[in-house]
Amino acid sequence: MMDNLTPFLLHWAITALALWVASQIFQGIKFADTASLVVSALLLGFANAIVKPLLIILTLPLTLLTFGLFLLVINALMILLVSSLVKGFTVSSFWTAFFASIFIAVLSFVIGSFVLGGSMSHAVHMPHSGMWL
Repeated sequence: MMDNLTPFLLHWAITALALWVASQIFQGIKFADTASLVVSALLLGFANAIVKPLLIILTLPLTLLTFGLFLLVINALMILLVSSLVKGFTVSSFWTAFFASIFIAVLSFVIGSFVLGGSMSHAVHMPHSGMWL
């Protein structure tokens, strides 16, 4: 279990860093304090892991019709969802969330490739025994 904790914490830190940089670049993204930034990064990770796949499945015809470009809208919706749930995190508009989500995805990928070295050995793995607890 401890083997999975380090990659999880690294992904969480990378997401928090990308969110902070996005808040410095995009005027419509604001964090009240560090705690709201950290909680937002954690919640964004959970939303991307749980809610986003469900939205992708539900909007699959629209995603196929737009050749995958609707996934950018889903990414923006994930940021808006997190901003509505976290008290100190505000996003001014959909378009701010849209362009910030592209920026956050690219920046997270770049930072992750440097920090994790592009190695798949740092990926978070689910238990193979079928026992989740």
